[in-house]
Amino acid sequence: MSELVPLPEAVRVALSERPRSVLIDTAALARVRERFDDTQAQALGKYLEESQSPNTLRAYRSDWIGWAAWCAREGRQALPADPLDLAVFLAAAAEARTEDGGRWAFAPSTLERKAAAVAAVHAANGLSSPTRADVVRLTLRGIRRSRRAQPKRKRPVLLHTLTELLAQLPEPGWPTEPARRRDALVLLVGFAGALRRSELATISLDDVDVQTDPGTGEPVLVIRLPVTKTDPTGAHQQQVVLPRGQRPDTCPVCAHVGWTELLEFATHDEMRTHASEHREQPTVHRCHSFQGTALSDGTGRPLFPSVSKHGRIAATAMSGRAVAELVKRYASKAGLDPDLFSGHSLRAGFATQAALGGASDREIMRQGRWTNPRTVHRYIRVANPLEDNAVTKLGL
Repeated sequence: MSELVPLPEAVRVALSERPRSVLIDTAALARVRERFDDTQAQALGKYLEESQSPNTLRAYRSDWIGWAAWCAREGRQALPADPLDLAVFLAAAAEARTEDGGRWAFAPSTLERKAAAVAAVHAANGLSSPTRADVVRLTLRGIRRSRRAQPKRKRPVLLHTLTELLAQLPEPGWPTEPARRRDALVLLVGFAGALRRSELATISLDDVDVQTDPGTGEPVLVIRLPVTKTDPTGAHQQQVVLPRGQRPDTCPVCAHVGWTELLEFATHDEMRTHASEHREQPTVHRCHSFQGTALSDGTGRPLFPSVSKHGRIAATAMSGRAVAELVKRYASKAGLDPDLFSGHSLRAGFATQAALGGASDREIMRQGRWTNPRTVHRYIRVANPLEDNAVTKLGL
């Protein structure tokens, strides 16, 4: 169940006439067009849309549709909203169940996001937010207090799990070779880089540099993250460094070499011929002399594009949701329950495996770009619940 009520036709038509983002004041843009030319107005609209991440816009738009649909059914006004109407809407949504009646349809965090979406649309249109009213704030507080539950965390992909997932990659050859090489790199970079699924989806070939480890003389991958959950504008220029792996099949640098080698072919036929002639999987490292790829040419080509079942590589990047589905798909192939895994399993797996390997809090936080030690400590408790536990000193 994704919406509280079906979307009425009148609301559907009205929404189709709005811009992609619900956070744009269309009336203000109309006034801009009266004073400035179309080019200037389009530039303003473009950067207003870019003010929020695509995931936030997608979620807010979905939430606004649900609110507008409810208002249409109940004969209420969505914009500007009456705080009491919004409180009743949130309370009704909190009581909604899934179609099978077994679970709540919306978590408290989802309801808070719905309220935030309504507030954001009001702010974008120069209106005061109904969420500031006591009736809305107290309703959300009551929902949180009455619906306390332990968050259901997805299972981390540990090193042995990662090996199982990699073992399920397609056989070498055509037309599965592009997906095999890309998917191997997704899993290895997501795990070793402690990356979120949204971060993986935004990396371009221009964001990957090849440098040399002064200690070993081996190449390392330096991946700049254009935007992250905690740095949505890229102001802090966050990056992760991935060294050579111990084995070729778990080496992120080797996986990058293999993937970019395929991408460098100019035509689909050349790519297919190469894949057909090189069906043997390398048993030695391929990254010793790797100096980078000419594809890092400033054009912003995605590192992880979509790949069809016929081996055709798209010009557009795979989505964050596709990354999560990839992890679930390989978990299922490995005989694991896909519902226990998600895109976050790679990031959680890094932190847990690093803690098991004896990495310090500082080392884990640096690679995962965590700023709150309590977040890292949750992973450490999963890895070794008795570490620094005073009960071990009781002599029981």
